[in-house]
Amino acid sequence: MEYAIGLTVVILLGAFGLGFVIFVHELGHFLVAKFCGVKCEKFYLGFDIAGLKICKFRWGETEYGIGILPLGGYVKMLGQEDNPAKIREEMERAKQRGEGLEMGDKGRGLAASAASEERSEVRGQGSEVRGQESEVRKSEDPETPAYDPRSFLAQSVPKRMAIISAGVIMNLIFAFLMAVVAFWIGVEQPLCVVGTVLSGEAAWQADLRPGDVILEINGREMRQFRDLNTAIQLGDINVGDSVSLVVRRPGVEKPFTVKAKPDRSRGAFLLGITGGYTTRLIENRKTWLVHKRHPVLPGSAADRAEPALRNGDKIVQIDDTPIDNYAQIAVELTRKVDVPITVTVQRAVVGTDGKPTGKTERVTSVVPPNPMWDLGVVMKLGNVMVVQVDSPAAGAEIVPGDKIQDPAGDPMLLPDWLRRRAGETVDLTIQRKGTEEQSAVPVRLRRPMYYAPPATNSPVSSSALGVAYRILNRVDRVIEGSAAAVAGLQPGDLVTHAKLIPPDDETLEKLGLKGQATEEVKFGEKKCSWPWLISLLQQLAPGTKVELTVLRQDKEEITVELTPVESDDWFNPKRGFRFENMSFERKAESLGDAIALGGQETLDSLTIVFRSVKAISTNRVSPRGLAGPVMIVKIILQKADEGPAKLLLFLTLLSANLAVLNFLPIPVLDGGHFVLLAYEGIRGKPANEHVQTVLAYIGLALILALMAWVLGLDLGLIPRHG
Repeated sequence: MEYAIGLTVVILLGAFGLGFVIFVHELGHFLVAKFCGVKCEKFYLGFDIAGLKICKFRWGETEYGIGILPLGGYVKMLGQEDNPAKIREEMERAKQRGEGLEMGDKGRGLAASAASEERSEVRGQGSEVRGQESEVRKSEDPETPAYDPRSFLAQSVPKRMAIISAGVIMNLIFAFLMAVVAFWIGVEQPLCVVGTVLSGEAAWQADLRPGDVILEINGREMRQFRDLNTAIQLGDINVGDSVSLVVRRPGVEKPFTVKAKPDRSRGAFLLGITGGYTTRLIENRKTWLVHKRHPVLPGSAADRAEPALRNGDKIVQIDDTPIDNYAQIAVELTRKVDVPITVTVQRAVVGTDGKPTGKTERVTSVVPPNPMWDLGVVMKLGNVMVVQVDSPAAGAEIVPGDKIQDPAGDPMLLPDWLRRRAGETVDLTIQRKGTEEQSAVPVRLRRPMYYAPPATNSPVSSSALGVAYRILNRVDRVIEGSAAAVAGLQPGDLVTHAKLIPPDDETLEKLGLKGQATEEVKFGEKKCSWPWLISLLQQLAPGTKVELTVLRQDKEEITVELTPVESDDWFNPKRGFRFENMSFERKAESLGDAIALGGQETLDSLTIVFRSVKAISTNRVSPRGLAGPVMIVKIILQKADEGPAKLLLFLTLLSANLAVLNFLPIPVLDGGHFVLLAYEGIRGKPANEHVQTVLAYIGLALILALMAWVLGLDLGLIPRHG
């Protein structure tokens, strides 16, 4: 019941926020049109397709309502029409009324005026003349028709430009006001600190590490993590270009500079890092939807700690090593992956009334190793994809394209095999790129510094050696007696699809993981997703089953269901700890400060939108990253649940987005109308009706194609990673 109430509140907040952004846009058109004397026949949020609407009422000459299709809104003005099929009809409607009035002035057009009025009433758009006959626009050009003085077409070009641009201007004004209010409340923003380095990505290759603070990129100061993403994804970077990063590392006295080559394999230029973490387990911050945040992953090794770990516990020591930052935690968890660890935390003392007393205590817990969930399948080893700078592999002249003969017997276990031999010199058998020759290469292994999990289509990496290598989608062998062997998987099977099916709702509720959905992982010629599948499996509830679809060598396709089991000799370094994100609060100290921060945020939002449009149009960013209405609603609901400040900042970005996109020079959008008005102002008369209709059809086709594309992405009909 409590969850249902919370969900209702969040949905209402999200709907209000999205509706408000649309409302202020249309309000801009409406107010300026009214000020210019234009008759506004309808004011709608949403579209009343086929006359379907949620509600409506009439006040004065305008019908107000909420349409059945919640994808925008519109103001219907006399003489203005975006539907290309009705443009000519609407122009005729405005002309007929104006011509009728002109004939009436001469004492010859009473019948025509009555007929025009009757036709208007049949369309449901009739209105009174209101004694404005003498104000009918008279053109010196006999070919230019006279229009109803209250129609949009009867207004001067500057007035029509003002009406058309008013929606965009209102969006910008309210984007600024929402940002000012957000900073007055106070906004939590993530610091530009490295939390996780993804396996084989640009940051991994450049040897960035958890805890590194990125101060500058190509000379531009980084204030928060969003600045980093913007600089990398939307900066002037070409394929193969390196970026210069100024980094401050814990334990290193002075900042230093590294070079990294952002990778575009996932649709945009990325470094392959996530935001930083503190040493504190996540707080139990309740929201409308989340009534309990677990400090550890339910069912994990950290969940089996004795005594139990709690929300807000701050790790201050692991075994005999004092902990000051998350980077030290990452090192300790990686190096001691297969042994129990003693974790000392600093914990707030709670009184008998359940409230903090202001005092703290030190509590020591023992956390066992965390076995990996395994499927009993060994996949084929591929070539080396990336070699880390200044690594043992680089010193041994191992290069991308080489192939390591796996001494571990399973390419997923090779990083752990190498870790166990850190500090030793081992002979690795290497098949050099483009040859059949194999040779023994002596390599002195180093102690690993952190665990680098894979992302979608990522290779598997070894920090001890400094290589990242591909794991192919084809089965090499099946472990005897395993779930895979029982299910009938065979060497040579090609994995084409995987589905991770959560346990029943009752089990999920007991674990506190209610709402976990089925996950799907796709495989392909350029999508070697086995490492991602295994990584994803470790994050889900115990009892999750895996449904694999494979293609036999005889082209027969079969689907099998596997039950993961805990491995005896393969362990998860993360152990199930959940850490707080590293962030800072930006809160205005005065009204002037709030205005300055709000103005900068609005400008940044506009810049991001402009640069995003440019990046997509130049194919620097994949259009698969676009968010459609379903995704936008999901983000709004998430931000609404996180608090009013986060919601307002997202609405600032959304409002700026709406302003920019609406003013693109595409027919049927405000920008397209503005271009036609500019043409009319320069030429002295409007574009040909036929030309306007053709352009409107082109614009409508573009908008409908874009809508179909983003809806396809939102609904999973089009994969986001090609």
